[in-house]
Amino acid sequence: MTVQTLREISRYNLSTFRRNYVSEISGSLGDLGTFLPIAIALTVNGSVSLASTLIFSGVYNILTGLFFGIPLPVQPMKAIAAVAIARNFSSGSIAAAGIFVGACLLIFSVTGLLRWFASVIPIPVIKGIQVGAGLSLIISACGGMLRPLGWVDPSWADNRIWAIVAFLALMITSVYGRVPYALVLFAIGLGFAIICTAGAGHLPVFSIWHPWLVVPTPHQWWVGAVDAGIGQIPLTTLNSVVAVVYLAGDLLPNVHTPSITHIGLSVAAMNLLGCWFGAMPVCHGSGGLAAQHRFGARSGASIVFLGVLKLVIGIMFGETLIDLLKRFPKAFLGVMVIAAGLELLSVGESLNTRGARDLGDSDPACSDEERKRRWTVMMVTVGVLVGFKNDALGFIAGMLCHWAYRVPEGWEMGRTRWSQGRLRLP
Repeated sequence: MTVQTLREISRYNLSTFRRNYVSEISGSLGDLGTFLPIAIALTVNGSVSLASTLIFSGVYNILTGLFFGIPLPVQPMKAIAAVAIARNFSSGSIAAAGIFVGACLLIFSVTGLLRWFASVIPIPVIKGIQVGAGLSLIISACGGMLRPLGWVDPSWADNRIWAIVAFLALMITSVYGRVPYALVLFAIGLGFAIICTAGAGHLPVFSIWHPWLVVPTPHQWWVGAVDAGIGQIPLTTLNSVVAVVYLAGDLLPNVHTPSITHIGLSVAAMNLLGCWFGAMPVCHGSGGLAAQHRFGARSGASIVFLGVLKLVIGIMFGETLIDLLKRFPKAFLGVMVIAAGLELLSVGESLNTRGARDLGDSDPACSDEERKRRWTVMMVTVGVLVGFKNDALGFIAGMLCHWAYRVPEGWEMGRTRWSQGRLRLP
């Protein structure tokens, strides 16, 4: 990345923030529905340090916004988090998992394997991963956050009524205006959380961050890498590198899109550094990018703002924030996650339209039969991904479907060349 490119990114960030600072700030909060629940669960579990997670993810937000110039999120590594929560991982085991994935991504990026991998994946499969991720977000929000809520339970500040109000507000602001939805919702939710926390006598107090080093034991290296790290690699490669680059091109076509290699190196660097200090393993996810774009973010300035906020709060309050964050209404977080899922679902609409990334601007873009094939490949990817809750299985199913359609074409091409004498056996 040249100095001239960095200057252009800085000018774009500044000009965008000056013109639309309310939207940029609102958009920066769009991914909290994914970040907060996982960070809180891992902290309560004793697997990560909340202060280290806020500080290091804040630094990553700032650097990502300055270097890439798009609202690229810093999200938890979900596969690692799921295993860590289910099996009550120690800080050493989860650190080992994050460092292992970071080292693998570094090797893939430096050797060019990521670029090659991205070049051979068909667009319908990539779209399927994005749409599948969107559906997965909606299902997890409805099942994990909203369904357990009662009409007046668990509290006056967090129940099904507030979820309905938040969803209706989302629909209204989507259709009739450009109200900073995420900013307003976050402010109300934070106010509710402060009132509930004050009533319990557990408000945050000033507490300077004291860094501590996590050095995994040989057993923790094995458990972290084998039980959690290996399962995270395909998810990170597909959703946090390949899919996020394509999504950035779809959502922000007039902004310079980061390369596959740069995103891979970014994910590697974040985990090779922060995990040694008890920070949560993180990546760049397409769901987070969709969420921040959905709520108004259009430049790196939005996540620079978020990064500064995380950094200051983490240094000053650290672990004392746990009780406050635990009381942030799940009714609001769930609706924010649904909005992110809907934004991801919308990218599937452009699969067969004129000007699609791999079709060009011809009209019609492709034959009706080819449109049907592309749609089928995408939906096979979506169905298996959502059904098994596994990006890697969805990817494999989509690729098999794609190749199945190409076998007759390859056979026919081979027969034609054979008949013309252009194909000879050795």
